[in-house]
Amino acid sequence: MAADPHLEPIRLLPLPSRRPVPSFLVDVDGTAAADRALNWALREAARREGTVLAVAAVDAPGEAGRAAALARADAAVVRAVAETGVAGRVRTVVAERALLDALGTAGRGGDLVLVNGTGRALLRPVAPRFPGRRPGSGA
Repeated sequence: MAADPHLEPIRLLPLPSRRPVPSFLVDVDGTAAADRALNWALREAARREGTVLAVAAVDAPGEAGRAAALARADAAVVRAVAETGVAGRVRTVVAERALLDALGTAGRGGDLVLVNGTGRALLRPVAPRFPGRRPGSGA
């Protein structure tokens, strides 16, 4: 059977992912544990096509403290990029310690409600996945 010369194949475009790209928030406080966490986050962001937000916390307000914290975060990112080879997936910011504490509490199971002019969103940790078991088709 010959192909009809008037018919053209339909070009299907790939569907965009419904899940937004992951963001990894890392508190870079200058400790070795924070450096390891930043290295892991960079590798994971590269694997999952996500982004890393390296956050330096400040306790006291003031421009000098913010500049020093940002310099500390930038130095940690430079070290992590040199060690992992992952570049272009990280930003550095400075945030108040109270904000990072609230996010950390939400990550450990506490409720955190984000409220803005368009609505509210409740952040809570996802249920852990157990390897080897898949939910049923009706789950």
